[in-house]
Amino acid sequence: MKKSNYLLIILIAAGLNGALAQSSVLDLGVRLQKTVNLYSENGIAISYSDKGLLADRLYFGASYATSRLGTAFHSNAIKQDNYLVSAAWYFRRDRVVRPFVRANGGYFSADYGEKIFEVLPRSSALLSSDVGISFQTGLPVKISTSLGYNFITGNGLSGPGTLYPVFYQLTVSWNLFDHTKINHHERPPRALKL
Repeated sequence: MKKSNYLLIILIAAGLNGALAQSSVLDLGVRLQKTVNLYSENGIAISYSDKGLLADRLYFGASYATSRLGTAFHSNAIKQDNYLVSAAWYFRRDRVVRPFVRANGGYFSADYGEKIFEVLPRSSALLSSDVGISFQTGLPVKISTSLGYNFITGNGLSGPGTLYPVFYQLTVSWNLFDHTKINHHERPPRALKL
């Protein structure tokens, strides 16, 4: 096959991708997270899907969840922080209910509060995945819930003792790039299906 044919195929594919792509998505929200049999954690989450790269299907994100705003708020519970980056794949584009899978990596740290506990492991790498369902409302609001598993955990000797394997979370986010309510005359709103 000639080089010009390859170039033509690439240009057609790029054109179709651009025609099918909607605008980019930048979701910013609040995350409520609970480790099964342990702490409640709260924090923030941000995710981005580029209109030129598998629009509204492939999302890259970052989140911060802490027990400082959850179980440890005004209590003597251990203060712990989770810093994550993630990549997620959302199924059923332009639907109200969308299943997704996500891979996460990051850093975990715990603050035990007393010098006597400084000999205990207090930090760890994080590697987890979660599966869930996202609900796209008629507004630029997305509600996502998932069940996840930490592949790296600890028992207090070989890793932080509060890094448990199973967690679940709820995230409510707002698409900062969705201006359909503001500029409704410039772009029709997305038609969502069940």
